Amino acid sequence: MNITQHLQRNARHSPDCESTICGDRVRNWAETRERVARLAGALRSLGIGSGDRVAILSLNSDRYVEYLFAVPWADAVITPVNIRWSPAEIAYSLVDSGTGTLFVDDAFAPMVPALREQVPGLRTVVHCGDGPTPEGALDYERLIVEHGPVEDARRAGDQLAGIFYTGGTTGHPKGVMLSHANLVISAMAAAAAGEFLTPGGRTLHAAPMFHLADLFTVLIRNILGGTHVTVPFFEPAAVAQTVEKHQVTDVLLVPTMIQMLLDAPGAAEADLSSLQRLIYGASPISDSLLSRAQAALPGVRFTQAYGMTELAPLATYLCAEDHADPVLRRSAGRAGPNVEVRVVDAEDQEVAPGVVGEVVVRGGNVMLGYWNRPAETSDALRGGWMHTGDGGYLNDRGFVFLVDRLKDMIVSGGENVYSAEVENALATHPAVAQCAVIGVPDPELGERVHAVVVLVPGATATQEELRAHCKALIAGYKAPRTSEFVDAMPLSGAGKILKRELRAKHWPEAGRAIG
Repeated sequence: MNITQHLQRNARHSPDCESTICGDRVRNWAETRERVARLAGALRSLGIGSGDRVAILSLNSDRYVEYLFAVPWADAVITPVNIRWSPAEIAYSLVDSGTGTLFVDDAFAPMVPALREQVPGLRTVVHCGDGPTPEGALDYERLIVEHGPVEDARRAGDQLAGIFYTGGTTGHPKGVMLSHANLVISAMAAAAAGEFLTPGGRTLHAAPMFHLADLFTVLIRNILGGTHVTVPFFEPAAVAQTVEKHQVTDVLLVPTMIQMLLDAPGAAEADLSSLQRLIYGASPISDSLLSRAQAALPGVRFTQAYGMTELAPLATYLCAEDHADPVLRRSAGRAGPNVEVRVVDAEDQEVAPGVVGEVVVRGGNVMLGYWNRPAETSDALRGGWMHTGDGGYLNDRGFVFLVDRLKDMIVSGGENVYSAEVENALATHPAVAQCAVIGVPDPELGERVHAVVVLVPGATATQEELRAHCKALIAGYKAPRTSEFVDAMPLSGAGKILKRELRAKHWPEAGRAIG
């Protein structure tokens, strides 16, 4: 198994079919294969050898798609860089991974001088933008023109395909090592499930392509045939217009993106009738937002995907039909065809249905380990199961119900409070646009349930009103005792709310750090 094999297949079976659409630039599968083979030839001519790491720091584009396949074609390893990171964080990942070659587009080319200073091993920079090539960098298109195609190295199986850095919620980010088999097994399982992308359809890459969730959809699309449509980044009106213009059938969005899309005036005016499937995940979605999205997109099949980078990334999914059940729609669905899922206690013993414990996963999608972190790898993979750090329970039909990240659980007055449950209650208030619940220091309770809220434009609400609203839905000790109102939430590059930043101003003075 290798991630280039379905690119090869599409070039043979449907060479004239459109493979990528990026703005007004359209290429077919035969052209994409030729460009990938030539770019791989260029990389080899630059001295890149087996297993060398090649990074990319770029907005979404058709060239990003080509990079993902040209690097393994050249027998090297992809290392996508989080575009939301600071230069220091980017430099850390490049040094940690031992990356010697970096692709950059126009948006990030100005960072190159600083990165060269901070990353002594950075030997080669390839400019993959449309503007002028910066001094000291190589031109992407010129490399393709000047180098002949080479044979696919067919790096495969348990060989390292990529290093994908986690968000770094505590300390430095960790490099997750995924093999070709990890990635292909996960993508093929999703394709076999029939709940993710439309066979032969058009997938819009609006989520950041550095994130493994988007690479997951790239691989599924290659397996099922069809076309990759890219926009540089998520902007609601542009996404809606692209769906209409290019008759997009499938899209992956995180809940914050779904909300922004529904709220954008330009999106409401666009014809989204071509959409057939919407995959969502990465963070919890409120029932009110999900209901609103389903009403706005009545012809779309919604699939929730739950997983993590270490699982390449799929663990479970909730199919469209199960969304009709008011109980099951609060679950993360059932295990994918390629995995086993169970819930265990602190001693790694499986617990009974309905009992909260840690969700653990086993299967061919589970990572090789953390780059240069053997002790953390051993701990995460103890007993042959990937320990997700997520708290949840299984029902008697195998549906996974997540209650919180274990580290996010709030212990208030001796009671365990799961922030996701409180957030679901808060989100049903008509004035609440976004919310996050954290624990903050309290002299009597140890931790106090605290809500951070973004209000709907023009709406008002008070702390007391939100507490009363929650107490009508959940136990009183779970309802937020305090609230703060903010204009916007801090978000990761994947669109997740960064709770560590929300906690930061509350915990330093208490002498305690929480991830």
